[in-house]
Amino acid sequence: MPKLHKDPVFILIKSLSKAEKRQFRLDYTPKKKKTLPLFVQLFNKLDKITQYDENKLLSQIPKLKRQQLSNQKAHLYNHILETLRRLDRKKDIRIHIRQLIDYAQILYNKGLYQQSLKLLEKAKSLAKTHQEIELKMQVLELEKVIEARHITRSIENRAEQLSEESKDCIHQLSSLSRLSNLALNMYGMYLKMGHIRNEKEALMLHSFFKNNLPEEVNPRLGTASIAIQSMTFYEKVNLYQAHSWYAYILQDFILFYRYTQKWVDLFEKYPSQKETDPALYLKAINNLLTAHFFNQNYDKFKTTLASLETFWKSHYKKFNKNTKVLAFVHTYTAKINQHFLEGTFQEGTIFIPELLEELEKYRMQMDQHRILVFYYKIACLYFGSGDNHNAIQFLNKIINLKIGNLRADIQCFARILHLIAHYELKNYDVTEYLLPSVYHFLEKNKDLSAVVEEMLTFLKKFNHVGIRGLRAAFIDLKDRLEEVAENPYERRFFLYLDVISWLESKINRRPVQDVIREKFLRKEPRI
Repeated sequence: MPKLHKDPVFILIKSLSKAEKRQFRLDYTPKKKKTLPLFVQLFNKLDKITQYDENKLLSQIPKLKRQQLSNQKAHLYNHILETLRRLDRKKDIRIHIRQLIDYAQILYNKGLYQQSLKLLEKAKSLAKTHQEIELKMQVLELEKVIEARHITRSIENRAEQLSEESKDCIHQLSSLSRLSNLALNMYGMYLKMGHIRNEKEALMLHSFFKNNLPEEVNPRLGTASIAIQSMTFYEKVNLYQAHSWYAYILQDFILFYRYTQKWVDLFEKYPSQKETDPALYLKAINNLLTAHFFNQNYDKFKTTLASLETFWKSHYKKFNKNTKVLAFVHTYTAKINQHFLEGTFQEGTIFIPELLEELEKYRMQMDQHRILVFYYKIACLYFGSGDNHNAIQFLNKIINLKIGNLRADIQCFARILHLIAHYELKNYDVTEYLLPSVYHFLEKNKDLSAVVEEMLTFLKKFNHVGIRGLRAAFIDLKDRLEEVAENPYERRFFLYLDVISWLESKINRRPVQDVIREKFLRKEPRI
């Protein structure tokens, strides 16, 4: 068997657009030489194959020896990156500013101090305009080196000016670092545990957030609003991100909405940042859509979704691959959520083939978390439409993913929905067989909440009960779950699976999507 694996060079080449491949060939194909360099031959062969096979690759390039392969791949990798850097410098302001800094360093090395300072001033102006504080600091450090070592006589009181600029920059960088650390830690906590499950976790979360939130932006202090006003764009972004994740984990969706709206409004105040950092803008819009979804603000959800689609359609040609992936993820997630809100599950299943095709297209750029969420949402669409066979198919994909405790909450809910789907198909033997393993998984992940306990007890006890007995059991389970749902820490279960509507559908012998659709039309809260 040939040795097949994911090779970095192979993956990089497969991520290139036609224009990028064409530019690489223009850059490195000799005009007069008949024989192409080995790294270019290697590029052409890797571009044609669909799966990396080292033995086959070597047989197709006779002059390339196995002992040369590693060096030639490294050579090729660097040349591809150099081509991409040249192409992206006009699209990515950060690359352009770094290039100006590099050019300034080259001019300084040549002893051309005034020319170097002129480029640095241009780089600093761009960094300031686009809120790139880290790059501004790099410019200032090189400016200080030149002014300290040479008599340039560029500006009077230059030393004092650079010193003050550096102090301001260091303060901003320190604040930005603390806020970005807090935002990242909050996101990491969400990925690890999902929404809080009990009072202990709530206290832990609150304590962590309070202790890591800079004092000057603590809302309980009278100077907080003044401090926020003086912040740079990215400081505010990270502050609003941290607050958003904090509220989201707590299931305080009103507070979550307030901060996601602040995040989006920030881009309206700094419209140029939509061009500079479109990926961050897409993320802000996605979080606002999530807030509208959980608060069931349908009209605002539709308006925000329209804004998202308008933005990515008008800017798509300018997007890099990463931004295109985010545009795909956020748009399709919102479209699925719209069907959840409306109760139009069957209608939503129509575009699943299109979604899967796009998912495959971007698979190399997709992380396991996003794939997991898509599989779960697809499974819920099928379940809501009454297609339990396809629901099981995608739930099996989740169950078989080797991802450790990543989004353990969704992994737990997927196993419960898996049981319910088999129950709907009257696969009672399968349900009985799966119950112990599901119970063990939930217990291992400490997710045996009161709702889960009730569901598992029901499925075990009423596995073979007749129709008459089942209806009374469904009514009893619904009453108990509605009582349990009064506990705010138990409500997270209903965010992922509308089990109350499912029970109502069983009690009234109606399709679950009809029940959810009627609730939507009556603007009745799900839970």
